[in-house]
Amino acid sequence: MADAPTEPEKVSKVPEVVLTFWIIKIAATTLGETGGDTVTMSMNLGYLVGTVIFASLLVGLVWWQISVKRFHPFLYWATIIASTTAGTTLADFADRSLGIGYTGGSALLLTGLLGTLALWHWSMGSVSVDTVRTPKAEIFYWVTITFSQTLGTALGDWIADTGGLGYEGGALVFAAALLVLVAFYYWTRVSRVFLFWGAFILTRPLGATVGDLLDKPLDKGGMDFSRPLASAILGVFIVACILLLPQRAGQHPENAR
Repeated sequence: MADAPTEPEKVSKVPEVVLTFWIIKIAATTLGETGGDTVTMSMNLGYLVGTVIFASLLVGLVWWQISVKRFHPFLYWATIIASTTAGTTLADFADRSLGIGYTGGSALLLTGLLGTLALWHWSMGSVSVDTVRTPKAEIFYWVTITFSQTLGTALGDWIADTGGLGYEGGALVFAAALLVLVAFYYWTRVSRVFLFWGAFILTRPLGATVGDLLDKPLDKGGMDFSRPLASAILGVFIVACILLLPQRAGQHPENAR
């Protein structure tokens, strides 16, 4: 007698984590830095107004992302870009306008990130992206992402400025740290969930320092590129990647943990 058909695997609304994912993620985080600086600095709207603009956009996109029934690449990556841009303006507002500095801002945001991950794990038993298939899990996912994007901006500035390494040095530090995680992935049995979130967090300060390297003035260690132009080029690159490179939803069984 033939076995009864099993329940089909549910399809996630977040993409499969492959090389394409990381290429677009790094480009999106760099765009978040240049795009945020375009609004707050080039357009001279300030950090508070920039934060309100991008946080409102982020909330709307997260709501849309949660309300749809399947994975939409452009919607997903638009939400990621909104989170990284809001993270840029929010971190700059906390570090500079509130006067808590890069060290204080990084410590505060790291506490928020770890707290969100702990609450997510306590509530749902896992923080793996493979289990992001319910509205509750999606909310945890996007809150965690937003904290990680904001922390990444503060960390990038902390390494480049407070740490005295400059933007090039900061980019090299974070790139080296990512290579260590890649080595762990291929040659150790370290938790893949831990490695994912570690890489996700580190790609943000990498993008932040690269973005600062591109658009900051020469006397501050940057290359003084036009922020709007750099943002436009990065935007075109991301769209091209989404159109030309494979983008499909991650799949997972009903009882994945």
